[in-house]
Amino acid sequence: MLEVETNKLDTPELKQAREALDAHVREIVEWHFNPETGCPFWLDYASRLDWEPRREIKTYADLARFGFFQDEHLRGGPVRRWVPRAYSDRPVYVFETGGSTGVPKSRINVEDFRLDYEAFSHTLPDEAFPRGADWLAVGPSGPRRLRLAVEHLAQYRGGICFMVDLDPRWVIKLLKSGQAKQAEAYKQHVVEQALTLLRAHEIRCLFTTPKLLEAICEKVSLKKLGITGVFCGGTEMTPQFHRFAVEELLDGIHFAPTYGNTLMGLAVGKPRLAEDNYAIIYYPPAPRAMLEVVDPADPDRIVGYGETGRVRLTTLTREFFMPRFLERDQAEREPPYLPYAWDGVRNVRPFAKLETNVVEGVY
Repeated sequence: MLEVETNKLDTPELKQAREALDAHVREIVEWHFNPETGCPFWLDYASRLDWEPRREIKTYADLARFGFFQDEHLRGGPVRRWVPRAYSDRPVYVFETGGSTGVPKSRINVEDFRLDYEAFSHTLPDEAFPRGADWLAVGPSGPRRLRLAVEHLAQYRGGICFMVDLDPRWVIKLLKSGQAKQAEAYKQHVVEQALTLLRAHEIRCLFTTPKLLEAICEKVSLKKLGITGVFCGGTEMTPQFHRFAVEELLDGIHFAPTYGNTLMGLAVGKPRLAEDNYAIIYYPPAPRAMLEVVDPADPDRIVGYGETGRVRLTTLTREFFMPRFLERDQAEREPPYLPYAWDGVRNVRPFAKLETNVVEGVY
């Protein structure tokens, strides 16, 4: 986590966060590798080891013994191998990644999507996202976690969530086949759905993606329609877009950028400070998930603060244990910023070596 530069950052808050993370790691490893509570995948994995994770994993750093998690584990079935035995009698959701890089990865959920978004809710200012206000979600629907997660966020805050239909895989297919005009027509179809709902209902809060936010704002003033808060995420977001959204698109509406995905949950944006010059800085929902920036040539090594590297994700919940997964993203390593007593990531964007294989579509 913070194994370098501790002489500069060894504060009581960081020490407490490290201890809490290590304790959480022990709890999650015990859960997933215990025959009574664990999931078939990790129980089978442990049966082929010559060491015992429940005895030997004591700290977050010890997770290095697992090597790097391979995304192929999540492509294809049987998906029930990921359901912890303790949850065998619970209703199970399955969510998929976007599918922009081949067969989508699948992740089971029982309560995680609710817990993640309830925690995120506490970071939203009530004056911008009023309690009891209704929401509109304009983003990927279908098998993606966002579909239910944003709706739960609205309900958790006392509101009702209106939705649009959006299939990003169709847009990806159009773009890959050179049908840019048809892709643009589909985007406008999504925008028209959103505008119809915004004009017909008293909606105050909006979730959407950067490209769709820009497309909506080309048609209407969200402020004049009564929107007071915009929660934006789901894709790469640049400092240039951040500045454009705040200074031009939103006319004073509160802008809450996030970095999230099906495998991690939701990383919150650092409050906007002048010295950051509109950089997009995110902090993961520790200890449920951790983000590190590592050397692409040696992904065991975490880079120094301010240096660029590949994003490495570890997810640590009772529903899902995924140690040391190399994301398709790169970023700069960001130091802790209280109350986030752990590393963050700055200006997340597609990992350069994979960029040619990624199609973002309407995201």
